[in-house]
Amino acid sequence: MPWPELLYAQVVKKTRRRRIVAVNRHVAIGTQAAVDQVLKAYGWVINTAFVERLNLSLRQRVAPMRRRSATSCKGEAGLDSQLTLFQVYYNFVLPHASLRQVLAEPVATNRRGSAKLWQPRTPAMAAGLTDHRWSLREVLMFRVPPWPQPQMV
Repeated sequence: MPWPELLYAQVVKKTRRRRIVAVNRHVAIGTQAAVDQVLKAYGWVINTAFVERLNLSLRQRVAPMRRRSATSCKGEAGLDSQLTLFQVYYNFVLPHASLRQVLAEPVATNRRGSAKLWQPRTPAMAAGLTDHRWSLREVLMFRVPPWPQPQMV
């Protein structure tokens, strides 16, 4: 059962001879009015741009997901591990240009180019999960606490 606040829309593209001839959009979870209200705040419509961008990022950075790749994955566990590492890298290490913030005052770069005008941010920083960009070393050295195990009586 999905969360009550979840909104999910689907775009179905019909192609003929490798060309898109029709695009059908419909709401799968939630109501059309709720989806329109959220998208209208940003001036957006239902589209596949964000999903396609994420798919491209995945194919570029996770070898088994590439098209026509000589690299293969030995099993589902290996692919799961690579996808988990990519997810952490994407959200904690990689700054996103769309999330950057304007600095109140330009920062000098000690004669190594023009002054710094933007503060780069990661999705985790934008969500308030962290206050800095993590290094890959910091990600790999982070100790994850064990998942709570059910108590057997």
